Amino acid sequence: MVIVQQQEEEIRQGGGKKGMRLGKYEVGKTLGEGNFGKVKYAKHIDSGQSFAIKILDKDRIIDLRSTDQIKREIGTLKLLKHPNVVRLYEVLASKSKIYMVLEYVNGGELFDRIVSKGKLKEAQGRKLFQQLIDGVSYCHEKGVFHRDLKLENVLIDSKGNIKITDFGLSALPQHFRDDGLLHTTCGSPNYVAPEILSNRGYDGATSDTWSCGVILYVILTGYLPFDDRNLAVLYQKIVKGDVHIPKWLSAGAKNLIKRILDPNPHTRITMEEIKEDKWFKEDYTPVNPDEEDLEDDPASTDNQVLAVQETPLDAQRDPESPCVINAFELIGMSSCLDLSGFFEKEDVSERKIRFTSSLSPKQLLERIENMVTQMGFHVQKKNGRLKVMQDHKSQKSTANLSVVAEVFEISPSLYVVELRKSSGDSTVYRQLCNRISSDLGVQRSQELIATDVY
Repeated sequence: MVIVQQQEEEIRQGGGKKGMRLGKYEVGKTLGEGNFGKVKYAKHIDSGQSFAIKILDKDRIIDLRSTDQIKREIGTLKLLKHPNVVRLYEVLASKSKIYMVLEYVNGGELFDRIVSKGKLKEAQGRKLFQQLIDGVSYCHEKGVFHRDLKLENVLIDSKGNIKITDFGLSALPQHFRDDGLLHTTCGSPNYVAPEILSNRGYDGATSDTWSCGVILYVILTGYLPFDDRNLAVLYQKIVKGDVHIPKWLSAGAKNLIKRILDPNPHTRITMEEIKEDKWFKEDYTPVNPDEEDLEDDPASTDNQVLAVQETPLDAQRDPESPCVINAFELIGMSSCLDLSGFFEKEDVSERKIRFTSSLSPKQLLERIENMVTQMGFHVQKKNGRLKVMQDHKSQKSTANLSVVAEVFEISPSLYVVELRKSSGDSTVYRQLCNRISSDLGVQRSQELIATDVY
């Protein structure tokens, strides 16, 4: 632990000088600063891959009463795997800091690009807007509503593609009230939808669509559609939706902007309708989100960053070796900053089941494979995991159950078996889990049970 404290102090004072280590990462220059800490460039020591590490100060988070915001951002990013959304790879922690290991995007903010070079050509602007809509609509399909879409939260990578970032104000389905609407007023003044200002509730998808329209307007014109130094006047303009559209824009671009910046949320164009728009569809190639399930990069958390072995990236993992899980992920580091449940879905029917065993990872996976095969399931093996799928030929159920089984190492003689449902009937899933845990002759520990309750 002394080494951890020493490294943290050196990182804090030295600005990430060359050779500074944080687990398996070499920390470099500061990329930016925010309310809770700094973002630093980092390189994975083994692979040489570049990352951005967001270093959050726990005391600062507590002082600003922003625990929920950090939880929301981490939990949300874990759900999202899309080429146009910044990727969260893992989370580390010490007694005083939280470290979010993020995808490194080296092209800067779209805001800076517009400020320095002005508006984009229509074809180039359309391409970026297509990527924005792909990314945002994917988030909506996952039940995530950004609520703070603006040029500053859209990054550009080295290939000129966009990456949506900063999900600290995002909302999930559980944040909706009984009326099916969101009620928290948030967002940036120039990009906020008129219905949010009315304080009568709003639809997260519809308000995000409005913000996308503001972004489209800016990248095609070089200035904001609604702007005034007086906030009251600015909000009056937004509520009226009276936007001046330059005559030199093409008819298709004008029409789409008008349909998106419709002050009436009920008649405003939807994401699906945008994708069918003639101007939008020109040279449009939809992107496919990254495969999840077996391709999923497991996020890990440590209560002592260097004292506990970190989870390796999938590309570097020995297929025969187990992942490493730790006490921090299982029981949480403290009552006010408990991260143990961040990476699991909120729906109780989809929660993970974990139990301990002293059997070796190889023995555990072999016994699980034999057991579920006898029960009529198919098995796929990859990166030290098993994907268990229902055999439709032998099962009358149409539940299409799919379960991933993985073994994590706590110590050289103690392992955790984790079963998580990707899809299918929850009752069948529970029966499968009970059969596996019963046949393996193990008991779920009290500490692990706590991680299954949200």
